[in-house]
Amino acid sequence: MRIAVQGCAHGELERVYGTLAEVERRTGVRTDLLVCCGDFQAARDARDMESMAVPPKYRRMGSFYKYYTGELVAPVLTLFIGGNHEASAHLQELSYGGWAAPGIYYLGTAGVVNVGGVRIAGLSGIYKGGDYARGRHERPPYDERTKRSVYHVRQLDVFRLKQLREPVDVMLSHDWPQGIEQHGDLGQLLRFKPFFQNDIDEGKLGNPPARELLNILRPTYWFSAHLHCKYAAVVDHSSDDDQMRKQTKFLSLDKCLPGRRFLQVLDIAHDASGPIRLQYDAEWLAVLRSTNGLLNVNSNVYYLPSGGGAAAGGPSSFDGERYDFSPSPQERSAVLGLFDDGSLAIPENFVSNDAYRRGVGVGAAAAATTNPQTEAFCRLLGVDDPLALVLGGRRRAESGGPTAADRLFAAFDDDYSMIPDDDDDYSKNPDDDDGDGVVVVQRNSTSLVLPEPKNDRSEDASCAERNRPPVWTPPPPPDAKNDENSPPESDCRHVEKDESSRCRSDALTGGGSGGDGDDAEIARVVGSRREDEAVGRERIEPKTLKRRNYHREDDGGGGSD
Repeated sequence: MRIAVQGCAHGELERVYGTLAEVERRTGVRTDLLVCCGDFQAARDARDMESMAVPPKYRRMGSFYKYYTGELVAPVLTLFIGGNHEASAHLQELSYGGWAAPGIYYLGTAGVVNVGGVRIAGLSGIYKGGDYARGRHERPPYDERTKRSVYHVRQLDVFRLKQLREPVDVMLSHDWPQGIEQHGDLGQLLRFKPFFQNDIDEGKLGNPPARELLNILRPTYWFSAHLHCKYAAVVDHSSDDDQMRKQTKFLSLDKCLPGRRFLQVLDIAHDASGPIRLQYDAEWLAVLRSTNGLLNVNSNVYYLPSGGGAAAGGPSSFDGERYDFSPSPQERSAVLGLFDDGSLAIPENFVSNDAYRRGVGVGAAAAATTNPQTEAFCRLLGVDDPLALVLGGRRRAESGGPTAADRLFAAFDDDYSMIPDDDDDYSKNPDDDDGDGVVVVQRNSTSLVLPEPKNDRSEDASCAERNRPPVWTPPPPPDAKNDENSPPESDCRHVEKDESSRCRSDALTGGGSGGDGDDAEIARVVGSRREDEAVGRERIEPKTLKRRNYHREDDGGGGSD
């Protein structure tokens, strides 16, 4: 079987097909399958462009929409995985895989299919440690944080791929397995990409979970992209105890641009007894069905079952809980029994949504909706659609309810989580306030009631206020009464209410000394309070004031001199 491998497409699907047609014209051999290693950018319309983690100045519609609407037809069966620059609103509808357009199939966040007897597995997205152990909680319309976290690799997808026991012929990933650069011509790589040196020295180049899959699955071929260069390596898995030599041939390709090495054509042995068509993989379907109870759509960090316990680097498994989900013969037979004719052929049930086909202007939020393909797949297999759970909070499917671990860890949700910002994005995350590359994200906390504090801090504060020493007030200036900001006489009658009321009461009832002396005393007390308040206002509002002289007439009217 003749397979063409494409690096990063970046929406240039029409150009990729044109290049492949030129290769076929020169060689005279038709290509049976095209696989793309991410950054496919399956944007259906302007709304999908809003879900791409790309600054507006770099957003281009590309040519995928022509194949989605039927304006053009894919000339060859095409498989692709997701990268870190994708129309996530579209791909999230196809979590378990499905037809993105007629003849163009998406493998999902993780998936395994069979094409002409060749077993092809794929892992979408890139690795970021801050999101790896979280559930798939994102939903459109995305904010600047979830627009990036939605394409980060999650532990459940890697866990499911680790359960495979049958040989894998081709493995696809967007970013490289960690350490793969040590198995090729490293000097040539650094001459072309010298800035890789620091990441290589610090062990940060590549995907650590992908390295684990490389050592467990040991596929014949591993194709990647992401780093925009062509690089080949050979990993030898054989040891002294192995009877047969086992190797993995690794190849990474560039992005689709003129003069770049973005396409490679090779021949892979296949089953020539039947037609080359797309089929489900029975073992993978059995894994999906048995691990449905591990599905988590919360933003909290949670853990998957581990048989090794803390000694193996993970928490101990709950008593009696299953931790090895490699399918048994009975589970495989149960999956095969779901298909009436025993055929695992993937139905060509692509459905175009009329709302997407009409499209809207740039800037409109993409509506979140489930895809009929995914709904049909979940009904057939008895599993849950992650997007449907996020949107509607439906109950889990009958095939597997929430496990004890799922119920336990769903109760924990950090109020604040430290999410490392992507270092491969074009622009700075606007949520990164201090520019240190770390975004502090506030999340909705669970209903946790804390006890009241033992000490009454409000009472302590009032005590401190009462014991605070008096503030010294300077004497008023000679012309403070002429200040235009000085309060009028009527505004000062509330000052020292108790004392002034007592003075007025004594004057009216004949208390105190009485006579003109009492009136003079009342005028002195009230006048001093006016001056104190005027001085206090000047102290609270220390600013330069313009002084004006006012002349009051006998009739109450005022006029300036």
